[in-house]
Amino acid sequence: MDTAQTDVELRVLGEVTVRVGGRDIDLGHARQRCVLTALLVDANRLVPTDRLLDRVWGHRQPQRARNALAGYLSRLRQVLAPAEPVRIVRRSGGYLLRVDPALVDLHLFGQLVRRARAGTSAARTGGTSVTVDDPAALLARALSLWRGTPFGTLESAWLDTVRTALAADRLAAQLDLIDLRLAAGRHADLLGELTALAAEHPLDERIAGQLMRALYGAGRQAEALRHYQVVRTRLADELGTDPAAALRQTYHRILTADPALGTATAPPAALPPAPRAAPGQGAVREPAAAKEPAADVPCQLPAAPACFTGRVAALAELDALPIDDQDRTPLAVVAGTAGVGKSSLVLHWAHRAAARFPDGQLYANLHGFDPAGAALDPAEVVRGFLAALGVAPQRMPIGLAAQAARYRSLVAGRRMLIVLDNARDAEQVRPLLPGAPGCVTVVTSRGQLTGLHPGPELTVPAVASLAGVPVPAARRLLAELTRASLVTEHSPGRYVLHDLLRAYAAELADAREPAARRRAATGRLLDHLLHTAYAADRLLYPHRDPILLDCPADGVVVPALADGAAAMRWLVAEHRVLVGAVDLAARDGWDRHAWELAWSLTSYVNLRALWHDQLTVQGAALPSAVRLGDPAAQAHLHRNLGRALTQLNRTDEAAQHLAQALAGFMAVGDRANQAQTNVNFARLRERQGHDAQALEYDLRSLELYRQAGHLTGQARAMNNIAWTWIRLGEPDQARELCRQALAINTELGNRHGAATNWRTAGCAEAAAGAHRPAVDCHERALRLFRAIGDRGGEAETLVDLGDVRYACGEVDPARESWTAALVLMEQAGHPDAAAVRARLARPAAPTHYAGRPDSTATR
Repeated sequence: MDTAQTDVELRVLGEVTVRVGGRDIDLGHARQRCVLTALLVDANRLVPTDRLLDRVWGHRQPQRARNALAGYLSRLRQVLAPAEPVRIVRRSGGYLLRVDPALVDLHLFGQLVRRARAGTSAARTGGTSVTVDDPAALLARALSLWRGTPFGTLESAWLDTVRTALAADRLAAQLDLIDLRLAAGRHADLLGELTALAAEHPLDERIAGQLMRALYGAGRQAEALRHYQVVRTRLADELGTDPAAALRQTYHRILTADPALGTATAPPAALPPAPRAAPGQGAVREPAAAKEPAADVPCQLPAAPACFTGRVAALAELDALPIDDQDRTPLAVVAGTAGVGKSSLVLHWAHRAAARFPDGQLYANLHGFDPAGAALDPAEVVRGFLAALGVAPQRMPIGLAAQAARYRSLVAGRRMLIVLDNARDAEQVRPLLPGAPGCVTVVTSRGQLTGLHPGPELTVPAVASLAGVPVPAARRLLAELTRASLVTEHSPGRYVLHDLLRAYAAELADAREPAARRRAATGRLLDHLLHTAYAADRLLYPHRDPILLDCPADGVVVPALADGAAAMRWLVAEHRVLVGAVDLAARDGWDRHAWELAWSLTSYVNLRALWHDQLTVQGAALPSAVRLGDPAAQAHLHRNLGRALTQLNRTDEAAQHLAQALAGFMAVGDRANQAQTNVNFARLRERQGHDAQALEYDLRSLELYRQAGHLTGQARAMNNIAWTWIRLGEPDQARELCRQALAINTELGNRHGAATNWRTAGCAEAAAGAHRPAVDCHERALRLFRAIGDRGGEAETLVDLGDVRYACGEVDPARESWTAALVLMEQAGHPDAAAVRARLARPAAPTHYAGRPDSTATR
């Protein structure tokens, strides 16, 4: 290599920097650095201009974006002039960055890993390799190139997908190095690192097998066998699968003490040490037993009270907590009535004792005494704790049990303080308690109160409706309360009260306001939420068959929502309030409001793939529909429950609810909703692998939609039948049905239906071997799903697009699509996330995706 080139380094495995002669050069502001990064990732390859624009701005491209891009590239050429071997070159249709790949840490990392794997393969097959190509040394060098989170603080949707893929590559290299060290007998040395990795990736069978081998090699056979049982149970509970053959073989070899597993005999200096994790990187950890503080120590305590005196005895009791007791995990509960200073006491002590907890402090206000009962769900709290402990969103386990297990694993062996403020009861606290000595938990608690508003925040229209006054009067009232520090405007138009003030206000209302006036106020507030949510639903999915609402009461304010985007923003902002409102309405006898609110939230929760929230909302409203004696309302709620349960793979329960829904719609003679319930049954049978039965349900749904004269439903049924034909190996029949359905939806202006049709058409083209037309269809579907905010449809289409790109030989774009899909699926708890992870883990052999192009918001 030229001597001048050795003085140039282009680094993206951390903050994006270019070093010339040992000094960083100024690359300009973030957007300009993002342009450079978009070229560096594909160094020496042409990046089309449209793809470059998408990587830098995504779907928020400014006006004259091409001119802005040209300006950035011109300035980058000037900036990079001292880095002589680096050149940005204009080519027909795009740009490329010409550079020796060994000067770019990202590409050097890949080169070193490939050389290491080639050396390992040669060693296994009897080949030879020289000392400098020792695989363990190459992998250690490759991992040492990582300085932090790839691309540092740069942000774009494309960068997020690349980061996720790179994290997978880094983990794979780390596991390759662990395999080599296990083979060299370094079992005991690897236990800390593998224990941390197993906690961070509890469903990764490769890591599980490595930990089992390390435990066995360190003379801990029983623990190795116990870990297998833990992983086996977790796989069954969360994925419905058994361990793969490799992990089962490791288990049997340990069980029978197979001599081939070896023992820990290598000297400590036999191999280079494992690289220490860079700040923000969770994949490489020091052994928990070392008890060194993590690079990013969570310090979540709110500010200590400004003035605090007395409480000497209580402080002494907290000081006496047995922090060093290795046989139990200390727990203190500070109880008392409202206003006695429980939180102030605990926060004063926690700040005073913080130095005793070098691994950090976690804090959560559980809102257990919110006057309306809108306490924080333990799952929400534990997800926040996991994020503070470095678990990325795409690695977040699914379900409270798995999340709590990961949380306990991560805090095990650490010296941490956990403060749980304003707890409602033991059930709310139990999942948040650590399971091993070293941590101290302090809980504050008192009795529960009730009130009027169902959520933690107030808006001007909500206050106006609650009080029955015009909006200007409500705005003046809130301004006066803000000046008196009784409420806080934490964001424009959104106000919060402290729990104690809310409780006091509720007590005053109970004591001074007649019950009739309190009930009228609650009714106006529920009317405000119901009618606004219903209007939002009509904007999100205008082709959904409507229901009829009663007129809102006098004094109710229903804000105007301009379009679907405004509707989605309102629903996201009011999410917790609306969920709480359904529970409040069902609990306090507002039965019609309860079921109609649940109906009005269906499009939103389906589009966002919030299946657990769907179960909560529809389940809370079902008793109200029963009390009303309304069979149609009950049928709607049963069908929504069946749909959500199908998405969560709880198929037996789903079938029961769908059967009750179908019976209810038949009883009232509603053919259109009978047809839709047949659609839901078809999707259930399809998920169970019964394609022929699914086709029968889909054909029945088409017949019913035709009898009802329901064009939107007919197009939907045609799409579903087309998909089933694809699964049955008849793509040509599917193509024709897709064309018919798309023509209907285009005429109706049904963008959601059209998006689903394009996705199905893409699957039909792929099944017929027409991969390029399939890519075009899927990209059309993807644009529409993103435009209407359908995350489920977007995720499933990204999987299909990745499959087709892979079949075309476009491996990197395929991985980008799969990675983006996995992020969305893991956020939603999608049951097909494991299949997508398998694609990313074993990309050498493309697999057929068994999903269906019936996106998550189809009714």
